[in-house]
Order: sequence, then C-alpha cells, then structure tokens
Amino acid sequence: MSYPFQIKTKEQYDRAYKKSVEDPEGFWGEVAGSFYWRKRWDKVLDWNFKDPDIKWFRGGKMNITENCLDRHLGTMGNKPAIIWESNDPEEHHRILTYRDLHHKVVQFANVLKNNGVKKGDRVCIYMGMVPELAVSVLACARIGAVHSVIFGGFSAQSIADRLQDAQAEFIITCDGAYRGNKEIPLKSVIDDALVQCRFVKKVIVVTLTRMPVSMIKGRDVWWEDEIKKVETMGNPDCPAEEMDAEDPLFILYTSGSTGKPKGVVHTCAGYMVYTTYSFVNVFQYTPGDIHFCTADIGWITGHSYIAYGPLCAGATTVLFEGVPTWPDAGRFWDIVDKYKVNVLYTAPTAIRSLMSYGLGPVQSHDLSSLKVLGSVGEPINEEAWHWLNENIGKGNCPVVDTWWQTETGGIMISNLAGVTPSKPSFATLPLPGIQPILVDETGKEIEGNNVSGNLCIKFPWPSIIRTTYGDHERCRTNYFAAYPNLYFTGDGCMRDENGFYRITGRVDDVLNVSGHRIGTAEVENAINMHAGVIESAVVGYPHDIKGQGIYAYVIYGSTHGDENLTRQDIAQTVARIIGAIAKPDKIQFVTGLPKTRSGKIMRRILRKIAEGETENLGDTSTLLDPGVVEEIKNGKI
Repeated sequence: MSYPFQIKTKEQYDRAYKKSVEDPEGFWGEVAGSFYWRKRWDKVLDWNFKDPDIKWFRGGKMNITENCLDRHLGTMGNKPAIIWESNDPEEHHRILTYRDLHHKVVQFANVLKNNGVKKGDRVCIYMGMVPELAVSVLACARIGAVHSVIFGGFSAQSIADRLQDAQAEFIITCDGAYRGNKEIPLKSVIDDALVQCRFVKKVIVVTLTRMPVSMIKGRDVWWEDEIKKVETMGNPDCPAEEMDAEDPLFILYTSGSTGKPKGVVHTCAGYMVYTTYSFVNVFQYTPGDIHFCTADIGWITGHSYIAYGPLCAGATTVLFEGVPTWPDAGRFWDIVDKYKVNVLYTAPTAIRSLMSYGLGPVQSHDLSSLKVLGSVGEPINEEAWHWLNENIGKGNCPVVDTWWQTETGGIMISNLAGVTPSKPSFATLPLPGIQPILVDETGKEIEGNNVSGNLCIKFPWPSIIRTTYGDHERCRTNYFAAYPNLYFTGDGCMRDENGFYRITGRVDDVLNVSGHRIGTAEVENAINMHAGVIESAVVGYPHDIKGQGIYAYVIYGSTHGDENLTRQDIAQTVARIIGAIAKPDKIQFVTGLPKTRSGKIMRRILRKIAEGETENLGDTSTLLDPGVVEEIKNGKI
C-alpha cells in the first residue's frame, strides 16, 4: 500500500505546510481522496469557532471499517493486522490477519445486531487489552453504533457516571482481566455500576480469566455463546452501515476542571483522515513495519495509534495485555526482540520507570529492528529523551516527541521521524494543517521567537472535537470561550529561536499524571466524600516517575488517631470513587487553606509549597488568614 500524502523530506514538509495554511480545503481534499468513500463530499469544510460548529467533508458517505478492513482484503488479506501479546510471556500469542480480523468484526457486528444494538446507540466497552477489545470497537463502528471505551482501571462509580451521561444501554466486558500479577474483576465492577444504571439492556461478557461472575438472566450473555448463534446461521455477512462524514464515531471521557467527566465526541470521516495522515507521517510508516504502541485502548492514544490509524494505513499493530515491568523490567524489550518491532511508541512515565532498573534488562535483547521511537502523554524530560535515544535507539532511531490531546484526536505538534529536526524535550513543529499561536492572558497574540504564552490553535483540523456529549455549551466554554475565534488547549508553551514549540504544562486546574489528565475538582470531590474530611485542595507537584504527582491538603474533622491509616483510608476512598490512578501521592493534614476574602482557594500558593518553593509565594496579605500559609509550609511532607 502506498501513501500519496506521505512527506519524505524537509522540503516536502515546508511545501505541504504552506499549502495547508494557504489552501486548507484543497490540501485536505487531496489527502481524503486516498480513502474509500461511498459518496464523495460536497464541501470540504464549514466552520466557526463561536458556537462552535465544525463540519468536515460535508455530504460525504463512508464507513471507517471499510477503510480499516475491507479495502485491504484483496491485496493484504493474509498480512498480520494485529499481533496480540498476552500478559503472561509463557502463554501463546495470537496473530490476526486482515482477513481474520474482518471475519471476527463481521461476526461480532451480527452479535451486536442480534442483541438489539442499532445505528446511533451508545455501547460502553470495559475490557482488558485483548483482541476482542479491538474487535468490539470496530464492530460498533461497522454498524454505526457509538462506542465509549472506559479504561479497565476505573471504579464502578466512574463507570456509572459515564453510562448515565451517554445513556449507554449496552455493555461489552470480560469476566476479568490480567494486568501484571493482578487479576481485575471487570464484570464484578460493572455489576456494581449497574446498581445505579437500570436502563442498561444487555451486557456481553468475554471469558478470559474464568473467575466466578454473576450472570443475570435476560441481561447478561456470554460472548462465546452469542458467536455460536451467528455461526449456526452460517456466518452471514454484515455490510458496513453507510455513515455520514459527521456522524459520531465514539465518545471518550476525559477529566475536566469540574468534577464531572466530559464526553469528547469524534466523528467518522475527519477522525479517519487525520489519524491515518498523522500516523503515516509522524512515524514515517513503511508497509511491512511492525508498530508497537504501548498504550491502553481505554485512552485516546490507543484509539488513534493502536486501532484506527494503523489499520486504516494497512499496518501491523501490536496489542499488549501486560505492563512494562512484569514479570521483569525487560518486558517491552522481549516484545521488540520477539516480533522485530520497528516503531515503539510509549510514555515518558514508562521510560522513567524502566530507567530506574538500569541497563541489565535492556542489554540481553536484540533491539536492532527499531527504526523510530515515540513519546506520548506529556513532554518528555531531557534525561529520559537521552536515555531512550542512546540505550534503546543506539543513536540510530529518530525520537518523535508528540503533543496532542483527547480533544484533538491525533498528533498536532511533533517532529516527523528523520524528516524534520528534533530537539530533546521539544515537540518542535506543527503538522501540516495545524496552525498554533501563543497568546497572553488577554488573548493578544505573542509574535516572534524566544517567547512564552498560552497555546491556542487558530484554524480547525479534521479530527478536532465536535462537541461534548449531551452538553454542547460545555464544549464551547471549555475550549472556545477563553479566547475568541481560537481553540484553547489549556497548555502553556514556549517557542524557541528556531520556532520550535515546547509544552510547559497545564495552565488550568487539570493534572497530568502518568500522561493521563485528571481534574483537581474530581479528586477533591472524591476526597471530600470520606466521612471525616471537611475540605480539601489538590495540586500537582513534580514526580520522578509520573511526571506529576497528586498532592492533597486535607482539613480533617475529628482527631486523626493514626495519621497514616487515615491517609490510606482517604486514598482508598478516591480509588473507590474514581480509580487507583487518581489516588493522592501525598496527603498533608492542615487546619485551614489559603483563601481570599471571597472564599477562593489560592492554589498557586499550595502548588509552590508542594513543589518545595517556600520563599517566593507572592503577596499573601489579601488572604483571609495569612497565618495559615506558615502552618502549611511547616507541615509540608
């Protein structure tokens, strides 16, 4: 398969970027022409950032699974589409060719239809990293159902919140999942969530761990039994549903600066075009390469660069069930060596964790197949960049430091591997079609180089967020209201003397923990649910492994008794309400919080104390009780 839109030289990048800015409709129309359409679009783009109202490829008809699967069958039917590596290295792996994957998707699409799922229905997917997860996502897309994948580490309450928001009446899950040396009881967590969600009609359960589960008559069915029913019908075909370019493809929930998660909606055509375009160009994918993205499909990275982007490009993508440090810290390198991986795309958190084990786990493996290394989730620090470059890439593999968000759908700012320049800890240059600008607090553009400001984008790209599910006003206020006619990323950014961009971190009340965004309000709400807690404030602080840790200041009502036990109780409360990923790393008990006379918590002061800065805290004279700051400083953990 060839990619007419692949950029191979810096000169080609410059030309493509210039065209994408001067004639965006012509540029993206050409790129979209490489895909299979039932009906071509009438107009490439209609947009305004005021409402916002953005439509790409208006009038176009297509189905993303025909581009992921059907169009490859004639020339690449026997090529591996998915290589699945199980949690246990002693177990057999599975390889699904494009023909195998197409067959399984068609089969399961019929299962969904047999169980009452229709075009436009929302389907919640809560599974381990098994091939059935990819099959489920694609089967939903094939029949026009809107999938909402929830990461397998979220709690019952988090699932219930998301089910209620999406009014998802169908669920696909596993009995349990393996993750390192743990067994996660997925079906049991779903059962707890469904106590609050009586509207759910069907739960389809994959047998994986064989742990005991409760199966409710009329609601719960086994995946394997439903597949047999389709087989007894002679495995009928399931033609792909014709979708409008702007029909929703999926909802993916992300933390916001309020306690309620927001459902980011991506649509069929623009997302397809942009994820494939960015995949091929950033990683310089060559047909036949083995692409290994270590993310979970529960996050946007897995959606875009394990599933849709690689499959639309006819790539071979590795799906890994386990964790990088189990049964030992050589697990990633085992997989690279075993499958001769060419592209490795992982998170700075994973890299920093593996660095702590030294070079022993690396040196016993052959990593010579690697051609490109990628980083995602947060800016990669220089030390981790150099370790990855020198010890994993042996100085021969370009490192792509990719900046993007759930809301952007695909990589926005990154060097293109071996084509455009790289610089440690810099995302560097925008992809063609992406027009970043820096603005000050008032929204005035900051021009020139060697400057810093808030990162905005001034023109839409095909995979831009269309809405937040069921609450379009929230989409407007979160992303388009801060600065008129701009998409506000929520990130601070600097631009160096070469015009390279470096992300400096969130400027709103959202933390970036291990590459995942968690709202401070969401964590505070969970802490405040604990019986003894009166009030709390949460900030981020530098963490050697996670990038950013969660530091909680807690006003506790009664005497603590054993403070450490109380801390564990509070952390457990957060884990039950949100999930283990949101547990505070440090909990400091305080008698008060620094508040203005209007009652606003001055998180700026708390953040500086958590970061170890105790001198330059700014003016505290306007606080209701300035004395509380000294107490907090003296009690810092």
